[in-house]
Amino acid sequence: MLVDFFTTLRRGQLPVSLRELLDLINALQAGVADMDMDDFYLLARTCLVKDEKYYDRFDRTFAAYFNNLQLQGDITDALIPQHWLDSDFIKQLSQEERDQIEALGGLDKLLETLRERLEEQKERHSGGSKWIGTGGTSPFGHSGFNPEGIRIGGQSKHKRAVKVWEKREFRNLDDSLQLGTRNIKVALRKLRKFARTGAADQLDLDDTIRSTAHNAGLLDLKMVPERHNAAKVILLFDVGGSMDPFIRTCEELFSAARSEFKHLEYFYFHNCVYEKVWRDNQRRFSEGIPTLDLLHTYGRDYRVIFVGDAAMSPYELSMAGGSVEHMNDEPGQIWLQRILDTWEKTVWLNPAQPHYWQYTQSTQMIRQQLNGHMYPLTVAGIEAATRHLSR
Repeated sequence: MLVDFFTTLRRGQLPVSLRELLDLINALQAGVADMDMDDFYLLARTCLVKDEKYYDRFDRTFAAYFNNLQLQGDITDALIPQHWLDSDFIKQLSQEERDQIEALGGLDKLLETLRERLEEQKERHSGGSKWIGTGGTSPFGHSGFNPEGIRIGGQSKHKRAVKVWEKREFRNLDDSLQLGTRNIKVALRKLRKFARTGAADQLDLDDTIRSTAHNAGLLDLKMVPERHNAAKVILLFDVGGSMDPFIRTCEELFSAARSEFKHLEYFYFHNCVYEKVWRDNQRRFSEGIPTLDLLHTYGRDYRVIFVGDAAMSPYELSMAGGSVEHMNDEPGQIWLQRILDTWEKTVWLNPAQPHYWQYTQSTQMIRQQLNGHMYPLTVAGIEAATRHLSR
C-alpha cells in the first residue's frame, strides 16, 4: 500500500524520494502511528513533505487516495445542532418578493438579534423569516435570501452576508506554478533596484582589461559580487470567499514574484487586514502574526502590494466588529491607514474586472483611501503599479 501511496504522491507532483519513504516505513515499524488515520496523516506529512508550500498539494493527494480524510470540523457543530442547518427545503422567491424583504438595520442589530434567537430557539426551522434555519428569508442560517444577514453553515449564494459564522480552511498559494507567469515576470521587472551583494565570484571583464593594461600586460583578474534585484516587496494576499475564482491568477503572480524578488515577504488575510495576518492558511487560527509586528519589522524602503478583489461588506472597513469572521476591535480602514503611514508606496492589484469596481462600495472606499492606486491584475495593470512603486 505504501508503495502505491508513494507513487500517487509522485504523480501529484510532490518531490518525495525513496529516502523519505524508508523513513516513513521505519517510523511505522517503530509504532509511531498505530492504527489511527489522523496519526498516520501527520506522520506521513512529517516524513514526506520537505517544504510547507507543498502541504496543500499533499492534503489533496492524501484525501484523494484514502477518500476519507477530514482535517477540521466546522465550529458551528458545537454551537448549533447540525440538523438545524440541513437544507432540504429551498423557498423560491420572485424579485418582487425579494424587494419587500427588509434588513434588520445594521451589524449591531444583527448581532443583538442573533443572541436573542440563540437563547430562545429550541428546535429546527426552515423556510421562515425569523429563526435560525434554511431556505427562508431569515437573516440567520443559509440557503435562503435576506438583503443583510449572518450566514451560518452552507455555501454563499447571493453574496449578501455581512458576517459568516464558521471556521473556514483556505488553501495556500502554490509558488511552483509556472504556466502563464512569463508575462507577469516581464511586468514585475519594471520594479527593479539592482545591487551587487555576496561574495565576489563573477568576472568583471571591463575592470580586468583596464587593470591588466595598467599592469603592463600582466593579467590582473578583477571579480565582483553577483548583481541582484534589491527591491524589497511585501505581498499581502486576500484568500477565500469571493477570491476563490482568482486562485490560479494569484498563483501565477505569486510564482513570478518569488522568482523576481530576492527580498520578498508574503502574508495572507481575508477581505481586509486587521490585527493579524498569517503565512499558512491551515494554521492561521493558531499561528497568526500580529500586524503591528509587520509595521515594526520591515523598513520604509519596502514596497507593499495588496492582492484582492476588495469586495466585502462596508462594515468591515468602517466599523469595529464588522469583520465577516471575527469581532475586530478596530475598523479595517484604521489598519489600512497604518500600513499607508508606515510604507511610502502601496498599491492594490484587483483581479476583478475594472468595470465591476463601481458596483461595490467597499472597492470604492479602498480605492479612495489608496489615492486611486488600485490597478487591475493584468499585465498592463501590473506594469502601471510597478511604475508607481518605482518612483
